[in-house]
Amino acid sequence: MYLNREEDDSKGSVTLSVFLVSLAVTVCAVWLVALCGVCGWCQRKLGKRNKPGVETAGTPDSARGRGEKKAINEGKMVVLSLAIGLAEQDDFANIPDLQEATQTAPANQEPPPEKRVGGNKPGNSPKGHPPDADGHSSVTDLANSLTGDMVMLSPGSDDDHEGPISEKLGRIQFSVGYSFQDSTLTVKVLKGQELPAKDFSGTSDPFVKLYLLPDKKHRLETKVKRKNLNPHWNETFLFEGFPYEKVRERTLYLQVLDYDRFSRNDPIGEVSIPLNKVELGHMQTFWKELKPCSDGSGRRGDLLLSLCYNPTANIITVNIIKARNLKAMDIGGTSDPYVKVWLMHKDKRVEKKKTVTMKRCLNPVFNESFPFDVPAHVLRETTIIITVMDKDRLSRNDVIGKIYLSWKSGPAEVKHWKDMMGRPRTNVAQWHALKA
Repeated sequence: MYLNREEDDSKGSVTLSVFLVSLAVTVCAVWLVALCGVCGWCQRKLGKRNKPGVETAGTPDSARGRGEKKAINEGKMVVLSLAIGLAEQDDFANIPDLQEATQTAPANQEPPPEKRVGGNKPGNSPKGHPPDADGHSSVTDLANSLTGDMVMLSPGSDDDHEGPISEKLGRIQFSVGYSFQDSTLTVKVLKGQELPAKDFSGTSDPFVKLYLLPDKKHRLETKVKRKNLNPHWNETFLFEGFPYEKVRERTLYLQVLDYDRFSRNDPIGEVSIPLNKVELGHMQTFWKELKPCSDGSGRRGDLLLSLCYNPTANIITVNIIKARNLKAMDIGGTSDPYVKVWLMHKDKRVEKKKTVTMKRCLNPVFNESFPFDVPAHVLRETTIIITVMDKDRLSRNDVIGKIYLSWKSGPAEVKHWKDMMGRPRTNVAQWHALKA
């Protein structure tokens, strides 16, 4: 009996030992699992360093991490909402920038710190290029520039849109030389290149005027080259009986103009070169970029307008936004501008609409929209003529300038038309220089 009791006690102690060992193993296993859950080494090995939800609760670092993740998620939501609404918004922004930002930015990565350079305004970065000198991303540029439902595609300045449009005027080649034996200055006008289109047909009829400033009474002219943006004149002009001392006091002035049979010739650009800075002993040939005429004769002002094409409804909407630096047509140095919009099919006028008149204003704001029915099959034969007029109560209204929008207008106009077709249901805005 006593032996059996000892055997029972030994069995009970073994069972208790097994239970205690099992409990200890279980506690160790639970502790190891908990420790592994926050272990950075395991996470690095398993590639789960950035897996959400792994953070120590109740610590300042974890709270900051949650705040950062919340801010990143909110940023992602803003980017996503902007991307979704791009087809119907975007004012004065570069759309490919936003598309690139949303496609390439990692979802769980903070944006890099901004690098700022003093004195520069933020601008839009072309597609495939890094942010601008201020370090502003394209999304920041878009958020800062959104002011309405339109996309700004301007050949000019995107900063505040108050500077002159940097329209390329082409260049001209000419030669200059002096004969000491004959006391004759020789000027050869050779050719022009990449001149802007000034006519409705998308071309120009250029010719060149020559002066020896300060004398403006005596001028020489080349022949007119019809419908040619890269004319070859190859004409020689002689200024005979000019002593060399007087020649060096003169400035050679060349002005390129577009010939117009029924109205005033439209200046394209000018070049001037002081002859005291030229070695006249032998003929020298120059290529010079044309600059806007200094007397302002070539500037009529600029007009900001947007185009929107709805292919489902076959409607083109023209929005006349505002104008700037309009040419003064009245004696008081101002104008009373309004805008006429003509829809043309081939050479026939189909429909006309016009804005209200803005009294005594050279920088008017119109913000008026005009829809036109344009079936898809006549788009290539359609032209929209926009004319800025000066209202006169006692005489005939004066034309300040015109814009022709179609497939076959000038380079800036054709670009705007193609941008409109490439972005259906989107208001595409662009500045245009008014032409005669």
